[in-house]
Amino acid sequence: MAAFPPDSPGDGFGRFFLPGPTEVHPEVLEAQLLPMIGHRGDQIVALMGEIQEGLRTLFRTEKPVFLSTSSATGLMEAGVRNGVGRGLLALVNGAFSERFARIGEACGFPVERMETPWDRPHDPGEVARRLGTGRFDAVSVVHSETSTGMLNPVEEIAEVVHDFSDVLLLVDSVSGVGGAPLYADKWGLDFVLTGSQKALALPPGLSFGVASDAMAARSERAPGKGLYFDLTEHARQLEKLQTPSTPALSLMYALRVQLARIRAEGIEARWERHRTMAERTWAWVDELRDRRGLELSVFAPAGHRSPTVTCIQLPTGLHGPRVVAELRNRGYVIATGYGEMKGDSIRIGHMGEHDVEGLERLLGELEVELVGKE
Repeated sequence: MAAFPPDSPGDGFGRFFLPGPTEVHPEVLEAQLLPMIGHRGDQIVALMGEIQEGLRTLFRTEKPVFLSTSSATGLMEAGVRNGVGRGLLALVNGAFSERFARIGEACGFPVERMETPWDRPHDPGEVARRLGTGRFDAVSVVHSETSTGMLNPVEEIAEVVHDFSDVLLLVDSVSGVGGAPLYADKWGLDFVLTGSQKALALPPGLSFGVASDAMAARSERAPGKGLYFDLTEHARQLEKLQTPSTPALSLMYALRVQLARIRAEGIEARWERHRTMAERTWAWVDELRDRRGLELSVFAPAGHRSPTVTCIQLPTGLHGPRVVAELRNRGYVIATGYGEMKGDSIRIGHMGEHDVEGLERLLGELEVELVGKE
């Protein structure tokens, strides 16, 4: 197997298409080499102030954005511990929405799964019917399901949840924020979170979240929410541009640089770039099926496909891990399908700092591999 990064023109950047962690620009990586500073002094306040401005743009919010030194799973647990009371309705149609349900159970809350086939988006009407029972005061949903490439109708689900005044909506947008349109304030999302290692194209280790006023009020009275993920304490410290505990300072340096890069590109332009890459990937699947006769298909249905990750079902006889291994020998990294889909599908993470030109090179190599092995 070839070593990675492979030898290639330039610095080799642009060949790592995992759906997370994503490739990090050298300028962003280099920022982590800056010296340490105290995390209770004026310098950290200035750094946090810079970061807050950029993060609010990403989430389309005027509210403060929590910064947690944890994976996004940590803020999923924070959402559950601070936002669930009498019961959680977990909308499950993928591996990470299932994780939300398991977190609720692990934290001791009553959880009911609203199971939907993994190739189908959630039905807001069914959400309303379930909420009508009065058993739940929180709903969890995944915006962009990294395991399947599904984009769930979060805005429409939020409209339904708003009809129930005591119900909060908890949203995992780990592979959404920074690559897919999301409006925390306009859509009325009570808690929405993301991680650093997906469309934001940062090293793993940070997560970010925004809480509504209703979520903040519930957090204040939530029993058993623990210490590390107490959102009330996060909010108190954020008023002073501080964090409740020692932050990952080197990752924050990288974040500052990447937020400046995103600001220079423009968030709408960034969304459009991701959309263009996704549409090219979907068209390529159709072309390969029509031109080469390969029985390929995009797993998520049209109209509900994530702009950041595409899951492709392979023809009978092609094995996902084998395709991924052979493509790596060609100098490119993609992912197999997730969980039970590992053997018969592959996933391409067209997010972060990738562009259509680089994606075309990947698709060209993948076509040679698929046609040669079919």
